[in-house]
Amino acid sequence: MISTRDWVDTQRLWHYHQMGHTPRPCSVAIGLGSHDLGVADAAVDLYKRGMAPLLVFTGANSPTTRERMPRGEAVHYQERAIELGVPASVVLVEPRARNTGENIRFSRDLLDEAGITVSSVLLISKPYEERRSYATARKLWPGIEIVSASSPMTLQDYVDSIGDARLVIDMLVGALQRLLVYPQQGFMISQPVPTDVLEAYNRLSQGGYASRLLRDDEGKVLKPAV
Repeated sequence: MISTRDWVDTQRLWHYHQMGHTPRPCSVAIGLGSHDLGVADAAVDLYKRGMAPLLVFTGANSPTTRERMPRGEAVHYQERAIELGVPASVVLVEPRARNTGENIRFSRDLLDEAGITVSSVLLISKPYEERRSYATARKLWPGIEIVSASSPMTLQDYVDSIGDARLVIDMLVGALQRLLVYPQQGFMISQPVPTDVLEAYNRLSQGGYASRLLRDDEGKVLKPAV
């Protein structure tokens, strides 16, 4: 049972992880691979609304998607988009990326090789990965305007779609930790974290929502350098 305090803290993380950008027309839309076909659905919706003339889906497999998406995340996203009426001619597939950094770098390389000029990217992710994806793209693709997007839904909607509230909280806590430690490792730009969000993260991570936290070789939770 999730306590009221834990749920309130989770809501703080949920809202912080979303950038609050208003979708606008961009050179290309890039859907970041994951277990969630909702990313592909969001990409299709934005394409049909005229927000991008081209879709790129990027992603290989992870332990959580290998069985569900045996042909690879990007390929399954592509199939979903075509099933929903997007012409195959406007969909590019990047099938090798295994993390967010590779999603960005390999998609950039693919577009360069195709001779496509990019000045802005509509970056589509899971709702709680918007900020992490944005910070990564800003680090690895400087000079490009990044507009973040995801499926519009509430935290409760997302929990219902996953079917496991504790797992969702673990994922939000893990995503926040990465925003704290990855900048010092050169993986993304630093983002300001409001005090109330940081306090909520500390309570949740210390309260047992820790399955998605990064740890060092001794099993200790990674923390940002002081």
